[in-house]
Amino acid sequence: CHLIHYLRLSHHLIVLNYLICTFDKLKSVSSEDINITDAIFDGVEVRVFEPPAKRDERLKRSVVYIHGGGWALASARTSLYNNLCRIMAESLNAVVVSVEYRLVPEVCFPEQFHDAFRATKHFLQPDVLAEYSVDPSRIAISGDSAGGNLAAAVCQQLSKDEHLTIRPKLQALIYPVLQAFDFNTPSYQQNMNMPVLPRYVMINYWIDYFNGNYDLAHSLLINNHTALDVGQAVSFRGRLNWTSLLPSSFKKNYKPVIQTTGKAEIIQKIPALLDVRAVPLLAENETLQLQPKTYILTCENDVLRDDGVMYAKRLENAGVEVTLDHFDDCFHGCMIFTIWPTDFSAGIQTRNSYIKWLDENL
Repeated sequence: CHLIHYLRLSHHLIVLNYLICTFDKLKSVSSEDINITDAIFDGVEVRVFEPPAKRDERLKRSVVYIHGGGWALASARTSLYNNLCRIMAESLNAVVVSVEYRLVPEVCFPEQFHDAFRATKHFLQPDVLAEYSVDPSRIAISGDSAGGNLAAAVCQQLSKDEHLTIRPKLQALIYPVLQAFDFNTPSYQQNMNMPVLPRYVMINYWIDYFNGNYDLAHSLLINNHTALDVGQAVSFRGRLNWTSLLPSSFKKNYKPVIQTTGKAEIIQKIPALLDVRAVPLLAENETLQLQPKTYILTCENDVLRDDGVMYAKRLENAGVEVTLDHFDDCFHGCMIFTIWPTDFSAGIQTRNSYIKWLDENL
């Protein structure tokens, strides 16, 4: 796919996503157990999973789900996410709204955020909730990986909207990507060459999301963009100090990578690197205090492990009730791999734990 991109035949992400979706996209086929329909929420495509009404049941709980894929890949309609949302709807007896936000390279930040925010805010309108028979006091927002990033950012934005009368009761983030400030946290160092999501791939996803230049990749990798002489980054440094936010079992013997002199022009070229709508881990404490009860799932074999752990600690310090669900033997992306031929025990294990928490708390 990269060869295709360099030959200027197409963007490699378009080709890769075409291959994924051509063979895997599913139509909205309902079953006896779940009614599946496609809809438009404020201009954004969504797929809605509705369990049948039960006798004497008035309103259902609900989950707004945002899929992962580096803001560039996958779809709410692929079998992996279709299967996950169907199982969530069945297991929780809940209405699940899966957001089909636009992807890189068609659009870049902040459009993915805007799509997820608009679709979620539309769903939270009283008349829309009534149409789907949803209890307005029992709604969660959730997502995995880049979808966890969007879910966290949307939840923060909703919490600051003074005119909103209905807000999520919970947020549930699955191995979320939450910061582009430090690419040398212990988990980035430990898992830099881990399959599925090595460090250089995650950095490239960020560059694509921000419509940046791959020439910046090495400078980002060594944290030149947040060096001590980069004035724009100074005020954020205390919000992402992993030496104080991570437990010793995660810090191990790793050392911080902090450059004395760096390249301030990187932030000038890509100011979104410090935009909390893209990097919710950098949000101020006043915003974190407004967040709902939170679940964060992390995996040991994942460069993003520490993003989730640090966010859990910052939320906890802000007074938010947090469940950090860490899996020592699991890897990034594992939760969607639950159907043949990629039916891994790690996927079943993490999915069951996630759904169990939602069932007990939503």
